[in-house]
Amino acid sequence: MLRVVCRRVLNVRSAEVVTGTRLILPGVRSKLNGLAVKHDGAHITTTAVAAGADNSILKWALLLIPAATFGLGTWQVQRRKWKLQLIKELKERTHSDPQPLPLDPLELKELEYRRVRVRGRFDHSKELYIMPRSRVDSDKEKQEAGRLISSTETGANVVTPFNCSDLGVRILVNRGFVPRTRVKPETRSKGQITEEVELVGVVRLTETRKPFTPQNDVMKNCWHYRDLEAMAQAADTELIFIDADLESTVPGGPIGGQTRVTLRNEHLQYILTWYGLCAATSYMWFQKFVRKIPV
Repeated sequence: MLRVVCRRVLNVRSAEVVTGTRLILPGVRSKLNGLAVKHDGAHITTTAVAAGADNSILKWALLLIPAATFGLGTWQVQRRKWKLQLIKELKERTHSDPQPLPLDPLELKELEYRRVRVRGRFDHSKELYIMPRSRVDSDKEKQEAGRLISSTETGANVVTPFNCSDLGVRILVNRGFVPRTRVKPETRSKGQITEEVELVGVVRLTETRKPFTPQNDVMKNCWHYRDLEAMAQAADTELIFIDADLESTVPGGPIGGQTRVTLRNEHLQYILTWYGLCAATSYMWFQKFVRKIPV
């Protein structure tokens, strides 16, 4: 009997060696299973806590998106108010009562778009041409607003040296617009007035070249932007530039009033965009984290 038991034990040991398994008594196995269950439960609990923490961080991090877009929309509201006020001030300046032209450069710098009055004679021998330009006509622009194709004719603004008899200085005056076919002075000889005149104009400062704008060609007398220093040197004048008003127009001459007072005001579009994003992301956040609906 003892031999049989020993043989069975040896057979079991051999099976463990061959198969790589371990013999565990039923009682011990149940205890080990209990420990395994307890271990698995602790692991599950730890994982759930970590997942909950990650979800909470994600929840509040995503809330920054609607908060940021709301802030940007509110900022654009303030920017729009500032832009509308600036446009209003510029229009008031261009319609204010004309004042004598000051010669102090610092005072002139504060008077851009202000109307001034001067008296003197034009020197047509040194005309400058800012081109290409389209005529500023507010009534026509309102009629064509929204059209895909504009009928605006292109040409040039004629800038002429003006000898101020009352101030004893020589300045630059933008007499106004001429079509491309009448850029040359001989095509508009009737408008080349030689007598002394009094005119009202708007003070303009030098202009910085914008991206993609060609360089001014001094040799060909083709100016693409208002470089006051270079233009004054070419025409032998002071660093003073004014746009003559519409009333200065004479038959056959350039059409005055070519001061374009327009500022880009697209802030309303930005306001709608940012507030729209705020509303959309707020709705998605509410559905995801409050109503627990997958989005």
